[in-house]
Amino acid sequence: MAAYLQWRRFVFFDREMVKEPPGPEGAGGKPFALPPGITVCDSGRGNLVFGDMEGRIWFLPRSLQLSGFQAYKLRVTHLYQLKQHSILVSVGEDEEGINPLVKVWNLEKRDGGNPLCTRIFPAIPGNKPTVVSCLTVHENLNFMAIGFADGSVVLTKGDITRDRHSKTQILHEGSYPVTGLAFRQSGKTTHLFVVTTENIQSYLLSVKDYSHLELDTHGCGLHCSSLSDPSQDLQFIVAGNECVYLYQPDERGPCFAFEGQKLIVHWYRGYLIIVSKDRKASPKSEFAGNEAQNSDKQVLNIYDLCNKFIAYSSIFDDVVDVLAEWGSLYVLTRDGKIHVLQEKDAQTKLEMLFRKNLFEMAINLAKSHHLDSDGLSEIFRQYGDHLYNKGNHDGAIQQYIRTIGKLEPSYVIRKFLDAQRIHNLTAYLQTLHLQSLANADHTTLLLNCYTKLKDSTKLEEFIKASESEVRFDVETAIKVLRQAGYYSHAVYLAEKHAHHEWYLKIQLEDIKNYQEALRYIGKLPFDQAESNMKRYGKILMHHVPKETTELLKNLCTDYQPSGNSEGPGILEGKKANSEEFIPVFANNSRELKAFLEHMTEVQSDSPQGVYDTLLELRLQNWAHEVDKQIKEKLHDEALTLLKSGRFKTVFDKALVLCQMHNFKDGVLYLYEQGKLFQQIMHYHMQNEQYKKVIEVCELYGDQEACLWEQALGYFARKEEDCKEYIAAVLKHIENKNLMPPLLVVQTLAHNSTATLSVIKDYLVNKLQKQSCQIEQDGQRIQKYRDETTRIRQEIEELKASPKIFQKTKCSICTSALELPSVHFLCGHSFHQHCFESYSESDSECPTCMPENRKVMDMIRAQEQKRDLHDQFQHQLKCSNDGFSVVADYFGRGVFNKLTLITDLPLGKSATTIEAGLQRELLMHTKRST
Repeated sequence: MAAYLQWRRFVFFDREMVKEPPGPEGAGGKPFALPPGITVCDSGRGNLVFGDMEGRIWFLPRSLQLSGFQAYKLRVTHLYQLKQHSILVSVGEDEEGINPLVKVWNLEKRDGGNPLCTRIFPAIPGNKPTVVSCLTVHENLNFMAIGFADGSVVLTKGDITRDRHSKTQILHEGSYPVTGLAFRQSGKTTHLFVVTTENIQSYLLSVKDYSHLELDTHGCGLHCSSLSDPSQDLQFIVAGNECVYLYQPDERGPCFAFEGQKLIVHWYRGYLIIVSKDRKASPKSEFAGNEAQNSDKQVLNIYDLCNKFIAYSSIFDDVVDVLAEWGSLYVLTRDGKIHVLQEKDAQTKLEMLFRKNLFEMAINLAKSHHLDSDGLSEIFRQYGDHLYNKGNHDGAIQQYIRTIGKLEPSYVIRKFLDAQRIHNLTAYLQTLHLQSLANADHTTLLLNCYTKLKDSTKLEEFIKASESEVRFDVETAIKVLRQAGYYSHAVYLAEKHAHHEWYLKIQLEDIKNYQEALRYIGKLPFDQAESNMKRYGKILMHHVPKETTELLKNLCTDYQPSGNSEGPGILEGKKANSEEFIPVFANNSRELKAFLEHMTEVQSDSPQGVYDTLLELRLQNWAHEVDKQIKEKLHDEALTLLKSGRFKTVFDKALVLCQMHNFKDGVLYLYEQGKLFQQIMHYHMQNEQYKKVIEVCELYGDQEACLWEQALGYFARKEEDCKEYIAAVLKHIENKNLMPPLLVVQTLAHNSTATLSVIKDYLVNKLQKQSCQIEQDGQRIQKYRDETTRIRQEIEELKASPKIFQKTKCSICTSALELPSVHFLCGHSFHQHCFESYSESDSECPTCMPENRKVMDMIRAQEQKRDLHDQFQHQLKCSNDGFSVVADYFGRGVFNKLTLITDLPLGKSATTIEAGLQRELLMHTKRST
């Protein structure tokens, strides 16, 4: 029953006496005093409201300028100021006797300077005269309840400010005085609590029959009940002499053992205010408990029911009532003085608790004041520091955990790095990860704690969290586990979260499970499988060559992950470049050969590097093979590959490979393909294969004539008896006229074994042919001389003798020639009308014109080519017979100055006629030839 004595007491309120405001002359400072005879009071809407024994109602604003008006003729007994409306309800008497009147005042409207009274009606129930004991009004102005000393309660429903819109009825009747009333509104449900000296009941006003429920069988005195705010769920508070009870509309709630005779009870901002009689005073009756003698001392206690402490306690002389307005409490005493209780701010109250190390209470107080998370975090930190300094590390870490998200984790971690406190550090880091606030360093530290503690259970629980619950950096965790030797855990984590590189690194470098690593790569998507095979292919090839080769074949042809259940074709076109994997097969030539042969078989468009490497590999095997049968087989394979046509773009590379490995057939084949006929012959010359040299000349001499000359020079330098081969070469040179005889003699002069008999037949035949040629040339010269003589005679005749035109037919229409006619010196005659129809020029014969134009074109071409010196030099240098080139250009007139006259103007002179005759002579000569 004395449990409240264990509650700590604090001074969370400052007490001051309300003093008069300073006057015009600065006077003031005296205690403010109310008029005598104050009987009732209330507060709201910015005023403290008082009623006295003379029927006046007084208003005291914050400026302390007291004002009032005469409300009743005799006395004011009850006041109720609504908090949400400027409506004041009063109960008083206008005449002697028991006839209380209820008046409703509208404070915003005035009637002759006083508040407007909107309604007056008698308060007594029926015709029974009885005293009003208590009054309450609902904030929605639709309910008003009046309690009487005879135990009855009158309820007014409707607009309480008007008579016409309200209805009054007796709600409750009993034999015990009504000491308290309170409306409770929860949603659309309205309850009325009724308390007497002996019982407590609740009425449901939201239904027509106003059902009621008795909550308890004991009551309280006047002014000893109140309604809490929503922080206490709008519970009805009833203060008895032994305990304080809290009630819901349908049941009794908790109770608090606050002893002492209760005189006044109020609720203010989460605090329960109780004015009780000092224990040394004489007892009083419950009903008249507030009518103490002036000498009585009364104790005012302010309780915080949520946090269970006494926020303030002080002794006053004969308290009339306690009012709440302007954020403070005002205590009115019987002598007319007013004391103000100002609550300290939250920070001040917290500092007071900190000084006493009451951190739990400070936390609860901060929560009740709705302090922000930053403020709460600071309290948790201070509480944690306090426990840490006391050596209570378990308790401290619990407080530090509550600061996560606000306090820098390093502040806490530094305190618990000692090996003996690793359990506390682990708990903190676990919570840090659960709230997804850990970074990579925190993950590292937590995993190190697990490994140091060898707590495999916690470790597995941590790393095997579901995907949505992962609250740490996976890569960091893998690194730490690997470093600590927890390879299986690291591998699990890497596989689960698709950290392929880490998975393979641990499998290959730490666990050395090559088969499992290869299987894992085979399950990866194409891009990742390709990159990992490039990275780890050499290691895998060294330890599991067969399986690695098979995976590479799959990867470079039509890759499908081994765990892929989808049908083929889903990843069509995903093929790795087989050439890029050739370095993987270092020191594994057998697997490399199998891989390359597989690629060339299934993928004809494999990269060139695949064929190059396969050729090199086959040549190496051929060069090092001892068994003749196998060597022959390898020889055929290499040659077949060369003949596959895959080395046209890398001809030089293939040739170098064949030369490096002395692959004779390959070299010759490539020479032939590259039309390197001289190299073929030189190859046979180096090997002194004379017949092969002759065969090469016979096969390719038509394409490259210099082969015969080189063959003759080769045999000429040989000191051996090569007469047979020299004779064969000379015969071909003679038939094709490839070399001048003098050059042949000079070439063979170097051979000491080549006698005159070797070239006798060649020289005889050559001389005979030249004799025949000379004879033919002489006959042609004589013919040209005779022709020239004849032409000159014709020219002389044209110059000295007249030309007789004896043509009788037109050269165009072949009809008999008639005048007018046109005759030309060439001997052609034409009708004038035929000539005009067919002739393109008046000065040229239509019949001779085509041939004349050809001659003129040749002359012009020769004229144009006379200055082509660069072309002449180039042909002279590149030609085997330079003399023929010079003769050709000499014949074109390149070395002569030729004057060409194409038209014969009027007024012909002798020189002009001479030039014309020369032109006609040239044309005639052209036709004759």
